Amino acid sequence: MVAAGEWRDYGISCLREVAVFSIFRRAAEHPLYRIEKRPKLRQRQGQYAVIGMDGQVLKRGHDLRQVLRVLERKLIRAVE
Repeated sequence: MVAAGEWRDYGISCLREVAVFSIFRRAAEHPLYRIEKRPKLRQRQGQYAVIGMDGQVLKRGHDLRQVLRVLERKLIRAVE
């Protein structure tokens, strides 16, 4: 999506208990979305989560492909 111009930048953070992939509209702002992997939640809610700009969990689950589908719906726009 960066190559398509939808997103301007991204960042990857690897911390002790979580790995985070952040998606930015511009490099100097807060991320639009964060995709987190928390292995400790593997047996409970699922280790993958997509979190919106306001901190709300948009989707959580065990399968990364299913969790990322929430972003596909957000990117569909009406064409006039």
